[in-house]
Amino acid sequence: MAYPKRLVLLLQDLLFGGTQRHALELARRIDRTRFAPEFWMMSAGRDFEAQAREADIKLAWIDDKRSIGAGTIYKLHQHLKRNKPDILMPLTAVPNIWGRLLGRLSGLPLVLGTCRGGGNIARQHERFLARFAHHHITNTQALKNALLALGRSDEQVTVIQNGVDTDFFSPDPDGFAPVRKVVLCVARFVEDKDHLTLLSAFDQAWKAVPEAELWLVGDGPLKGRVEHAARKLSCARNIRVYPGGPDLRPFYRQATILALSSLREGLPNVVLEGMATGLPVVATGVGGIPEVVEQGRTGLLSPARDAEALGANLAALLADEERRASMGAQARAVALETYSMEAMVRRHEDLLARLAE
Repeated sequence: MAYPKRLVLLLQDLLFGGTQRHALELARRIDRTRFAPEFWMMSAGRDFEAQAREADIKLAWIDDKRSIGAGTIYKLHQHLKRNKPDILMPLTAVPNIWGRLLGRLSGLPLVLGTCRGGGNIARQHERFLARFAHHHITNTQALKNALLALGRSDEQVTVIQNGVDTDFFSPDPDGFAPVRKVVLCVARFVEDKDHLTLLSAFDQAWKAVPEAELWLVGDGPLKGRVEHAARKLSCARNIRVYPGGPDLRPFYRQATILALSSLREGLPNVVLEGMATGLPVVATGVGGIPEVVEQGRTGLLSPARDAEALGANLAALLADEERRASMGAQARAVALETYSMEAMVRRHEDLLARLAE
């Protein structure tokens, strides 16, 4: 069997986001004697372009429009016919839908399906399209169970949990501790992240700990709506909104708690990054989050849409420095022991090599 295999990661865009960052780390570290990684993007968005080119990843934009339409689908079909890769791995919903359909239509030898987010099963129409993938990769057992319930066999689905660079994401190397009580949320402003519940929860926690601040870091279509809602709160002066960026370590290192109020999730990279930086996690217990965050040991979990419970957890940790420090230290230890980037990449390499045979 000839190596290296051309591995195409089909993305919606290269905007700042957890899936794009995951793809970049995988392609950057994968064994180039076995796999030659390429990124194909279906729409405009070049936030990570410089980092991808620096990592010597071949890039191709199928279309340069902000939205994906019939013209984009046609261009993808033509591109697949002219440039057949050995392995096609789509990431996120739209690439999973059209990548699988057109990949199989083009006769590609190996077409994967990936489920990395809590809403992917429905958004990717897995009930109807799962059979178009030769194999599925998920990042949580919960997502694998959902695919098994749709009729996939155990041998057709592999769980590969996300990895985190624990050298890159680490506590401040100079040992400086945060000087303020900052609740940090790193998340795109989209429906699944439910920022409005987090705003309500923080407003409740702020009344108990009035020196606390909430920092929202990210971009997305609902950013304006969230900012408008924040301005109406009594704690508005203690809420800051920042754009996303390629290096989020300054935010993690100035934070006291990592918070996430998601309605649906796979395994959020930001949770692993926060844990690796030594932050306790206050989040909703959805998707793969309970597989990573141990209740009472590395963080506190609450039901989705329950602002009162989320706010109580925030207030409890904001008021207890000793407990925060203990949880943060244990979170860092778990990240080091269980979620290394090297393990994530090796598992992808081994699986792809086996499937390619």
